[in-house]
Amino acid sequence: MDFSFSDEQRAFQETIRRFGAEKLAPRYQAREKEGVIDRDLCREMGELGMIAPELPEKFGGMGLDSVTAGIAIEEVARADFNVSYVQLIGSLMGTLIAQHAAEDIAHRVIADICAGRSIVALGLTEPRGGSDAAHLILRARKDGGDFILNGEKTSISLADQADEIVVFTRTNEAEDGARGVSAFLVPLDAEGISTTRFDDLGSGAVGRGSVFFDDVRVPADAMIGPENQGFRVVMQGFDYSRALIGLQCIACAEASIEEAWEYVKEREAFGGPIARFQGVTEPLAEAETLLYAAKLLCYKTLWLRDQGEPHTSEAAMCKWWAPRVAFDAIHNALLVHGHYGYSRELPHQQRLRDVLGLQIGDGTQQIQKMIIAREKIGRIAVPY
Repeated sequence: MDFSFSDEQRAFQETIRRFGAEKLAPRYQAREKEGVIDRDLCREMGELGMIAPELPEKFGGMGLDSVTAGIAIEEVARADFNVSYVQLIGSLMGTLIAQHAAEDIAHRVIADICAGRSIVALGLTEPRGGSDAAHLILRARKDGGDFILNGEKTSISLADQADEIVVFTRTNEAEDGARGVSAFLVPLDAEGISTTRFDDLGSGAVGRGSVFFDDVRVPADAMIGPENQGFRVVMQGFDYSRALIGLQCIACAEASIEEAWEYVKEREAFGGPIARFQGVTEPLAEAETLLYAAKLLCYKTLWLRDQGEPHTSEAAMCKWWAPRVAFDAIHNALLVHGHYGYSRELPHQQRLRDVLGLQIGDGTQQIQKMIIAREKIGRIAVPY
């Protein structure tokens, strides 16, 4: 087994790491206060090929592999966890559109995603239930050659910053659950759409909120994928995004652990650096081990995707385990810094809050463990 990156991947990694150190990391905390991801920054990343590089060349991507996309999101998240949402949502939504949208839509949207000119949000979750995502209330009623959308999507990342949204809605009233759901690409400035923003604990630069649809008219050719089969379309994409989320969280934690190693060499107590005390260094060594193992799991999952191999179980492992490992590692890094680490002056508290959100969003650990059980022993593991 070859665990090394190619020369091209290493060069790509170094370019993004340098960009992150110069352009992203210095304003990580400032972006949270501003509550927005700067679009000029997105375009700069697009020019460097940092957004969804795995998307097909014919649509405006670079046609690279999933592992290279993982490198991109890891290096961006190391510098600014919240900016890496641009990479995450670009890869998730870009892949969905590339595989299932009409070619004219794919050409237009994917080119803009990769260039950093456009952000496309995911509109799946509803107030009735996050984990029970198949039982949708938002309705699309057919009206001639159009559909009329009514309802609410909630817990939508970048709800008030995105340009378009792929919204999942029930198009067949006779069906329940995953059947009878269709997906539409809808501009967020369309008549009848309004948004709100929640006051969350973390990820302030991303923002999370609700999107309301009040008699929103959408042409039938804006449908993504076959009619009444939209839920299957989006669920296929989560096997990919869950591995990317794992790398997001791991990279954020690695930044805190690296800072903690430097701190324990410099901070003195009882006549010497605190690094000589095993009680100080052992939690950091444990964090290094767990983060390394979680990173290997994420890259193995991306490698499986590149080989066309099944990776649903591995993706679920990435999603429940990596965010928890990352949260614990950042927590330990904060504690090693003492009350200095508890201060908002340092980024550990923000990283802790930001990573916590991904122990919830895109599938809780309980749901991921159910997926792993189902993959292992079949649908007997699915609750009634």
